[in-house]
Amino acid sequence: MSPTRKAYLQLHTSVILWGFTAILGKKITLHEVPLVWYRMLITCVALMFLPGVVKQIRTTPAKASLKLVGIGCLVAIHWVCFYGSIKYSNVSIALCCLATTSFMASIIEPVFNRKKIKVYEISLGLLIIPGIAIIVHVSQLYTIGIVLGLFSALLAATFTVLNKMVIDDHHPQGMTLIELGSGFVFLTLILPLYMHAFPGTPMQPDPHDWIYLVILSVGCTALPFVLALHALKHLSAFASTFTVNLEPVYGILLAIPIFHENKDLDWRFYIGAAIILLAVFIHPVVKKRFMLN
Repeated sequence: MSPTRKAYLQLHTSVILWGFTAILGKKITLHEVPLVWYRMLITCVALMFLPGVVKQIRTTPAKASLKLVGIGCLVAIHWVCFYGSIKYSNVSIALCCLATTSFMASIIEPVFNRKKIKVYEISLGLLIIPGIAIIVHVSQLYTIGIVLGLFSALLAATFTVLNKMVIDDHHPQGMTLIELGSGFVFLTLILPLYMHAFPGTPMQPDPHDWIYLVILSVGCTALPFVLALHALKHLSAFASTFTVNLEPVYGILLAIPIFHENKDLDWRFYIGAAIILLAVFIHPVVKKRFMLN
């Protein structure tokens, strides 16, 4: 199997697992900040058991570690916004907003890498805007959730591009632990401010929450995060984010039978969602044609 094909297999496996994260986030009764705090804590503990990961961290230069710390903080804020989007709207809306990640990556990646912006990538990204406009128009009760969802997409595009820039210099397991550990420390530091701003927010998970948190943290976070970083060694950030955009497909299809969200969203929402996903699936065809030319 070629490295590129293996990378796509790893990435698609990650996306399938990530498809369950929104479902589990909806199932867990905790608010978004304590939810992400527990998720990062359990994930870091799980990663500590991987062979060689501690040695990988020790051999990481201090300057490189600081970059990973910054990326980890972005990951933490992204997750808080993503689960906040779910809590303030629903799974389907949050995932549709997350699908705009590819459009944002098409703008962010050339800026960070100082390369020319590809017109066809921008054009594909612009196709997403009418879909978002329809969703915003028909889901005005969920405005806060939509704003949080779009901001989470912006952060996802940013840390994906940044990870692509540094991945070749690090072991994926050690890199993952540094990033998620930094995100955990960051949330720990701001947790008192959060509790002061939102007094009475429950911090103790119930028994069912603990089960969901372990599944979310180990099976849907640690494993796919490491797989995705392995894949990123052989794929561009834009190709990665477009593949990750399959996550809304899995998540929305799961949300319909589990939460019956189709009863809360009319046919216009699904037209908007279809426009967004159409742009996602057109990408490989358009990219191949431009590369041939």
